[in-house]
Amino acid sequence: MHVMRRLRQAAACLALSTAAAAVAAPASAQTLKMVAHSDLKVLDPIWTTAFITRNHGYMIYDTLFAQDADSRIQPQMVDKYEASADKLTWTFTLRDGLEWHDGKPVTAEDCVASIKRWAARDAMGQKMMEFVAEMKAVNDKTFTIALKEPYGLVIDSLGKPSSNVPFMMPKRIADTDPFKAIDSQIGSGPFIYINAESKPGEKHVYVKNPKYKPRAEPASGLAGGKVAKVDRVEFVEMPDPTQQVNALIAGEIDMIENVPHDLIPLLKKDRNVQTVNWNPLGQQFILRFNHLTKPFDNLKIRQAAMYAMRQEDFLKATVGEPEFYKVCSAAFVCGTPNGVEIQGDLLKKPDFEKSKALLKEAGYDGTPVVLMQSTTLPVLTNMAPVTKALLEQGGFKVDMQSMDWQTVVSRRARKDPADKGGWSAFHTYAIAVDILNPISANWMVADPAKAWFGWPNDPEMEKLRDAYSRETDPAKSKALALAVQNRAVDQAQYAWLGMWFGPGAARASITGWLKAPVVVHWNIEKK
Repeated sequence: MHVMRRLRQAAACLALSTAAAAVAAPASAQTLKMVAHSDLKVLDPIWTTAFITRNHGYMIYDTLFAQDADSRIQPQMVDKYEASADKLTWTFTLRDGLEWHDGKPVTAEDCVASIKRWAARDAMGQKMMEFVAEMKAVNDKTFTIALKEPYGLVIDSLGKPSSNVPFMMPKRIADTDPFKAIDSQIGSGPFIYINAESKPGEKHVYVKNPKYKPRAEPASGLAGGKVAKVDRVEFVEMPDPTQQVNALIAGEIDMIENVPHDLIPLLKKDRNVQTVNWNPLGQQFILRFNHLTKPFDNLKIRQAAMYAMRQEDFLKATVGEPEFYKVCSAAFVCGTPNGVEIQGDLLKKPDFEKSKALLKEAGYDGTPVVLMQSTTLPVLTNMAPVTKALLEQGGFKVDMQSMDWQTVVSRRARKDPADKGGWSAFHTYAIAVDILNPISANWMVADPAKAWFGWPNDPEMEKLRDAYSRETDPAKSKALALAVQNRAVDQAQYAWLGMWFGPGAARASITGWLKAPVVVHWNIEKK
């Protein structure tokens, strides 16, 4: 049986290689070269929430729904859909012309399998599946989702814009254990991944999918027509930010996803270069605690860490210019419907004496906090040293271990004790659209069987999140969101450390870079 599976996988890879060879761009083709925010090593956007893998996913996969520039969810692969009068049965019909990169048609069975795999890993998908009685294909182009009771976030869930994105995959691939990374890159999206030309540590290569049929609507955010206007895209791996900027000025590359804030003035002096604020809602810094291992398996010790935090220290160290950051103690983003700030000074002004007192109450024995520091994402590099300094002022011992971001991504999945190859804490960030409510925010999940890395266990939090998912009254929803935030504070589930905004940069000859929470490469022209 395993032999037959390997033979089927080999045949699928051969078919994809043949298809890719047939559409490989000629030497004279127009190539767009971009430096992403990180190197790309993990290629499965369901197995990991890493944004670079999500970006890769948007290149080669498509979605049933997508979020437009006004944050509205629009059909993408779906042609039409409807809900029954009692809101218990949702019916979805795929649009014509959808085809996998290996030439096979996209079917409803593929979509059902893809939704199931995504929902096993994603917080919003997990919550939706609690309401699902059955999902099944009716015919090749139509599938239904039958609910146990009405659920108001079905379309919002299927149109989730960022990690984890419900990307559609062929059923034989989507049937892979969601906790094991896939080894196939067959999608139905506007670009095809060229494995033979991709070299991790150097570049990743994509060519235009000539059989992709975009929607008729104009591109808007992540929705509308995904028209590939260049023949080839290369994700060029160039870790040094100064080298990136010099390469852009010299015309050796076309785009940089994120520019370190201290280098923006240099770019603004060159008339052949432009900065692009492609994600105007911004991002939020995160400090994630590991609830399974010492010392943060102890509530009072986590609370002590929270009392040692000061957002502006992080924002000054990583962003610098106040123009590009905002102190904000609201977990669900200041200025949005659920964005209510914490009462008092928590996260804004540290109380080191309170931190030390809590450590004493907890019987803290000096177990070092193993703090993973990413050294290859410029916007995260200075976060861990700030945390180390603040925690030490609050009475902690800290073992800061430096590594590249992809090592952080791999190591954060380990549940071993911190002194046995595991970890105690690490920094990351979320784009604003991912954290606007208690269901979409992965960090808020508190069922250890479903939770994001850190694995908190808090049944009361899950009751609050469940209540939010069922509520339809906006005022009551906002009150429940505040209750979720308060619970996250009480349990010191994680620390949110302020908002930051950062443009990308491109040659002046580049047009069509869409404003969206994700960098996408359709609609871009190189003149």
